[in-house]
Amino acid sequence: MAQFPHLFSPLTLRGVTLRNRILSTGHDTTLPTDGTVNAALVEYHRARAKGGAGLIVTQVAGVHETARYTSHLLMATSDDCIAGYRTLAEAVHAEGCAIFSQLFHPGREIMESADGLLAVAYAPSAVPNERFHVMPRAMPVALIEEIIAGYANAARRMHQAGLDGVEVVASHGYLPAQFLNPRLNLRRDAYGGSDANRQRFLLEVCQAIRAATDEGFVIGLRISGGERDDAGLTMDEAVAATRALQAHLDYVNVTTGTSASVGGAVHIAPPMAFAAGYVAPDAGVFKRALSLPVFVAGRINQPQIAEAILAAGQADMCGMTRAMIADPEMANKAQRGAVDDIRACIGCNQACIGHFHRGLPVSCIQHPQTGRELAFGTLSPTQTPKRVMVIGGGPAGMKAAATAAQRGHHVTLYEAAPHLGGQALKAQLLPGRAEFGGIVTNLTREMELAQVQIRRGTRVTVDLVEAERPDVVILATGALPYEPELPTDGQVQIVTAWDVLEGKATPGARVVVADWRCDWIGPGIAERLTRAGSHVTLAVNGTHPGESLPLYVRDTLAANLHQLGVDIRPYARLYGTAGDTVYLQHTASGAAIEIAGVDTVVLALGHQSVDDLSASLTSMGIDVRLIGDCLSPRTAEEAVFDGLKAGVAV
Repeated sequence: MAQFPHLFSPLTLRGVTLRNRILSTGHDTTLPTDGTVNAALVEYHRARAKGGAGLIVTQVAGVHETARYTSHLLMATSDDCIAGYRTLAEAVHAEGCAIFSQLFHPGREIMESADGLLAVAYAPSAVPNERFHVMPRAMPVALIEEIIAGYANAARRMHQAGLDGVEVVASHGYLPAQFLNPRLNLRRDAYGGSDANRQRFLLEVCQAIRAATDEGFVIGLRISGGERDDAGLTMDEAVAATRALQAHLDYVNVTTGTSASVGGAVHIAPPMAFAAGYVAPDAGVFKRALSLPVFVAGRINQPQIAEAILAAGQADMCGMTRAMIADPEMANKAQRGAVDDIRACIGCNQACIGHFHRGLPVSCIQHPQTGRELAFGTLSPTQTPKRVMVIGGGPAGMKAAATAAQRGHHVTLYEAAPHLGGQALKAQLLPGRAEFGGIVTNLTREMELAQVQIRRGTRVTVDLVEAERPDVVILATGALPYEPELPTDGQVQIVTAWDVLEGKATPGARVVVADWRCDWIGPGIAERLTRAGSHVTLAVNGTHPGESLPLYVRDTLAANLHQLGVDIRPYARLYGTAGDTVYLQHTASGAAIEIAGVDTVVLALGHQSVDDLSASLTSMGIDVRLIGDCLSPRTAEEAVFDGLKAGVAV
């Protein structure tokens, strides 16, 4: 606490005292399967409460049948939800943590329906959504009144379930924000036309919630401090609305951005391209304008950052959601001063918001136990310690070594290179990806704490394995760039993305980047070379750059490439070169694509496994396990999860 005096001071909201200023903000986990709280969600939140969080705000709960914006939304429209929420509240309270629920209606921001048909969306007025291409129906007054009653009934159910409060979601362009926004609310009745009328919906929601609960129940409001979109709610409008409503609120939770546009939605879960704590100045505006406690979220991934925000008076509580997805024990570690032991979130978005967008349960590429607490939440100690040799010090090998050692095995990891990290060391060299190197720092620390023996600069041979005589060998020898045979006369230089990142190649003035993987590598190389002065064409063997990436990461890459003027050719399969011309084939039509005047082709065509030892070791009767890219070239997420599973299985 001495290191973080502000972060670990209590905060009282009505009758609820929070033990510290660390908040897990409301975020969809995709763990519920039938619209109700289940065991997986309970264990997910229990882990963060046990890890020291001061307040958990659970994911959105729909307040009306028209609120179903995804197929896996929690619903609070029936008393049937009370039992599940009660179990959740009891689990979180038992760990000393407070718990609120978000109450939600998306208005026109409808992503999907349960049966694949387009839903009917309702909003204050018939103004279309850009991102989901939804044209809503204007709400009749009777429906507005019904939805307001829905908020009240949902809050009553949360109160009966034993939760400490609710948070009304007016952030990111959802229904309450649509009422506040004069560019979206074109009504001329009691719910539009003036500031007071546009605020009426939220006012009546707050009044109805208070009437349905009691004076000790906390009511908060989440709002974007400016939606960062031309048609979005502005900072001035958001501040004015919260000032008008503050007599009915106990706190305001400030975020930024909107779901309604690609450029605004990236702020829902900003990737590592955004600075840590970048929303704090916006929260400071609300802090100066209001007499209420102000919460803030936005890439606050370390306790040092949160402490600085609190000390500067920009906010009273810090949302550190992804920090606790990456390390549920973050708060406890910070409180005891074990900062170096914290597994810091690197903002990759791959397994947290990336999973949500694919309809999959939340997880973390660094901590695959997240979202899998029921299966991997507790590592069982081994009853028969073994001598385990891990060959390869990339993310897969490091995670396997740490996990096996944590269980009580005697583990030695061998890495042929002088440094641990494998391909993560190259990933961090791409523009805006420096934080990715944090995965190496974090996994190295996990191994140190587990007392793994590490042998750097040691290439493992069959003779070395025979000499060491391990009980188990875990092969994590990774992969190398895939370089197919291409028809070429040698006039155009052909190099790999690795050659560029390692400084082994000097691309010329005109470069074609052949991107088969459709991940970070091709766009990153294109951006890097463009900034270095080359004219770059990014030839994507997909529909668009970053096709395989999480939405918000992909959208940030697309913005950068557009601003830099990178020429993008989608549906493009590399064929070969002749003279100074690069030949590609359109993957849909089969037609030729020619790009003349090219100096260099950079290959970003994926990887192929390095597996020189498994056959020999297996023939020796050794128990051999293959993991990561050695098994099959994929991403760091699969590599680390492979490592976890291997460490649990030995």
